[in-house]
Amino acid sequence: MFLKSIQLQHFRNYPSQTVNFHPGLNIFLGQNAQGKTNILEAIYFLSLTRSHRTKSDKDLIHFSKQEIAVSGELVRQAGSIHLEVQLSKKGRITKVNHLKQNKLSTYIGHMNVVLFAPEDLQLIKGAPALRRKFIDMELGQIKPIYLAELSNYNHILKQRNSYLKQVEKVDNDFLEVLDQQLVAAGSKVIIDRLHFIQQLEEFGHRKHWSISDQKEALTLSYQSSFPFENPDELSNAFKLALAKSHQRDIFKKNTGVGPHRDDLHFFINGMDASFGSQGQHRSLVLSLKLAEIELMKNLTGESPILLLDDVMSELDNSRQIKLLETISDRVQTFITTTTLEHLHQLPDQLELFHVHQGEIKTANH
Repeated sequence: MFLKSIQLQHFRNYPSQTVNFHPGLNIFLGQNAQGKTNILEAIYFLSLTRSHRTKSDKDLIHFSKQEIAVSGELVRQAGSIHLEVQLSKKGRITKVNHLKQNKLSTYIGHMNVVLFAPEDLQLIKGAPALRRKFIDMELGQIKPIYLAELSNYNHILKQRNSYLKQVEKVDNDFLEVLDQQLVAAGSKVIIDRLHFIQQLEEFGHRKHWSISDQKEALTLSYQSSFPFENPDELSNAFKLALAKSHQRDIFKKNTGVGPHRDDLHFFINGMDASFGSQGQHRSLVLSLKLAEIELMKNLTGESPILLLDDVMSELDNSRQIKLLETISDRVQTFITTTTLEHLHQLPDQLELFHVHQGEIKTANH
């Protein structure tokens, strides 16, 4: 798949902009704070209806405006699709071929993206919330129904936490009802995550083995907040863990176990990767991103769109080459950079854009 064009209305520092893209490589060149990352954010937003940079929708709206619209023409093997996301005080409206979508799960999945940004290097040593978000966003694209399952779990979790905060004396019978609902919803979330991590590890292991010149074996481990031997025992183990956590939950007025507390650990040759070198971290994250591309292509039949936000300067020549080899395999790629000096072995066919003060121009203009 590739994004043929995008139209922005009141998005970040773009009052109004239409850009046509190359089906292969697109490079956005400009100084910092001119709007390079904003264009990648808009592509990500068109795919997932959310920003990767902020939780606040207000941050996306241009100055004093009240709403934004991002639309684009996506080309897939089966033909072209028009996608649109509108955001206002009333909420989000998503459209596929101009038809309004009632559920997020019927919109997400049409356009898959893999984003590689400098903050991704924090995936290994950063907070568990970063790794949970990584799982949720990537898995949500491959299996959009997962987002509905996760939303349902979060809704029940919010109800449970709200109940714990509001009452002075907890009704154990009612708490058990909430527990049952949480177990039913949360077990689906964990099962989907386990399957995804297993698949990601399979592709990531191969990529990392290649990038490290057959010296490093990458393994991934999903860390549940409660112990269970196999997926068949998951629901019972979750139920038991919640029951054991009742006193703690009542005292702290929140829920101590569940997928909202889970984590993902990375290992290189059996050792915790968080203790590895900066170079190893870069290779590991690069392996993950390349693995995502292959996994998405394997499961959907379409190559995702690759977004590289100012990361080429973070990679040495050998890692750049590994990345560019993937680009040459017909993956539409968007790169932001302040200079072309550190970009090596670029393909002949590409489109170069200059970005200045919220305006994008092709290099030949």
